[in-house]
Amino acid sequence: MTVQLTYFGIHLAFLLPPILILGRLAIRRDRAWWGVRPLSGLGVMIALAIVYTTPFTNRLIPVGVWWYGEGAVLATVWHTPLEEYLFFAFQPILTALWLFQVRPSADRSLAIPRTHRLLGVAGGVAIAVVGWMLLGDTATYYLGWLFLWAGPVLALQWGFGSTYLWAIRRSLLVAVAVPTLYLWLVDRIAIELGVWVISDTYTTGHALLGLPIEEALFFLVTNLFVVQGITMYVWVLDRIGGVSAWTSASPRVPTSSDDR
Repeated sequence: MTVQLTYFGIHLAFLLPPILILGRLAIRRDRAWWGVRPLSGLGVMIALAIVYTTPFTNRLIPVGVWWYGEGAVLATVWHTPLEEYLFFAFQPILTALWLFQVRPSADRSLAIPRTHRLLGVAGGVAIAVVGWMLLGDTATYYLGWLFLWAGPVLALQWGFGSTYLWAIRRSLLVAVAVPTLYLWLVDRIAIELGVWVISDTYTTGHALLGLPIEEALFFLVTNLFVVQGITMYVWVLDRIGGVSAWTSASPRVPTSSDDR
């Protein structure tokens, strides 16, 4: 089937406009995060997203967990379209620029009780174990790989900063929910147009707002990766370098010596 909208067209229509708008807001709004610390955190997240997601997609695409419509992609590298690699960068950028508007922070020490660390690690490991168990059934194959892939990252993040993340949970909820809902909508449109197709064989058949549950969970966990990762990155740098006006309750007042 030849699709009217290509994967690159999805980027142009649905990803680049909000990225440009949110980027402009982040630069102009005094209360938004901007500068070396949050932007370097975003750079780290983009690099990790490309490195960690590339084996995941190149494992599932050849099996037939999902595929792309005729004429929907320009070219592939390994088994993954070039546009997919672009998405590995665009999603963190979109989510981070929204996060910069929300600016979650709290005056908390880097010290975290050992029990909190163990519980955080245990939560991520439990997700990975459930994923491993789900791989045995064809209908839960995609879900199993998703949990197995997500578990180690969540274990690291929750093990390191669960106490801090819980302290700013309301802001984190807003930071994660908005880009997740938006990307659910974009994914739903792309599937409806046949830009990509999700296999009925390797999925459970359950849907959330018309979107396969596996796809919905993918965007949820990947946005968790980005939001938690950048938030903890800024937190650590702030605690090491001293908390500044950028993360305090007062508005930011830019100065010539401000390197953030």
